Amino acid sequence: YPLEKELPLPAQLKEVAAGVYWLRMPLPFALDHINLWVLEDEVDGKKGWTLIDTGIAKEPVKALWEQVFDQQLKGLPVLRVVVTHMHPDHVGLAGWLCERWQVPLYMSLSDYLFACLWTSPSRSNEQLGGPGGAAAAAHFARHGLVDEAAQQQVLQRGSYYADLVTPPPSDYRRLMDGDKLEIGGKTWKTIVGYGHAPEHMALYCAEQDVLISGDMVLPRISTNVSVFDYEPEADPLRLYLQSLTRYLELPSETLVLPSHGRPFVGLHERTAELQAHHKDRLAETLAACSAEGGCSAAELIPVLFKRELDMHQLTFAMGEAIAHLHALYFQKQVERRVNDQGIYQFYAVKGGQ
Repeated sequence: YPLEKELPLPAQLKEVAAGVYWLRMPLPFALDHINLWVLEDEVDGKKGWTLIDTGIAKEPVKALWEQVFDQQLKGLPVLRVVVTHMHPDHVGLAGWLCERWQVPLYMSLSDYLFACLWTSPSRSNEQLGGPGGAAAAAHFARHGLVDEAAQQQVLQRGSYYADLVTPPPSDYRRLMDGDKLEIGGKTWKTIVGYGHAPEHMALYCAEQDVLISGDMVLPRISTNVSVFDYEPEADPLRLYLQSLTRYLELPSETLVLPSHGRPFVGLHERTAELQAHHKDRLAETLAACSAEGGCSAAELIPVLFKRELDMHQLTFAMGEAIAHLHALYFQKQVERRVNDQGIYQFYAVKGGQ
């Protein structure tokens, strides 16, 4: 951690590389902050700032942004908003920021469309929404989360996403893997990542050897990799582990600017740790499936997560448990059957190890 324990004060920018500033915004979860990045920029001869990620759509976060605009931007405007992916803490205020400053949004196609869909007033929040709502409750029930109190809490989270995200702008600028953004006279190359979000975009500047990693590489916690109701047969862990290898192409001493935790160096070491972490979790999952009666995702949670979980954490833990079971299932190391209660049970394939 080259900055040691230094953290930016609320609504204040801290320079971490030439023209690159760190901003922290609060989150109302156990993971209580998100790191945002504010870059000096110039577009069509106009000086100003590019914002990378936005925070959630809550009035206290908007108020902190207004303080930043009033006190931290040297009287210069925001010129564009870049979003790494569609999760609420990253895209939550993109619509508001783009409208306030009349600037474009840059984002991948998949994540832009998800954000549009999940904030659309024309759809039922009870039917689709990832970690909450009727479809999520049914999905988790199929995987063993049948406790009535837990089911009711999942049902009540149908508007979880829309409550944290302003509708995105009606048009946007598409980011694709390998695109090059000129920001402040420097080139930032996009690196696509899968497994955590539909089409996550990290940004790397070779001139400064700086990586804005989003949620793909975090310094202390492992990125959530989940199977949710909208893609119930997904295999996101395989995609995530494949995506991690892309970061081995960058210099090992790259300064990594993550979305949670502190900026760090040691990208290759951290990538290896994340690979090893999931290898260990997969071994634990296979062992659980080797027990008599097999293992459901709900039964796997205390194996993978040793701490008590609140409902917000439980929904993501369920998604992650399913992801580990699916990784083994698609590798044909476990098989899946539906038990008498209509729950998926996973069993180790004899000789599959």
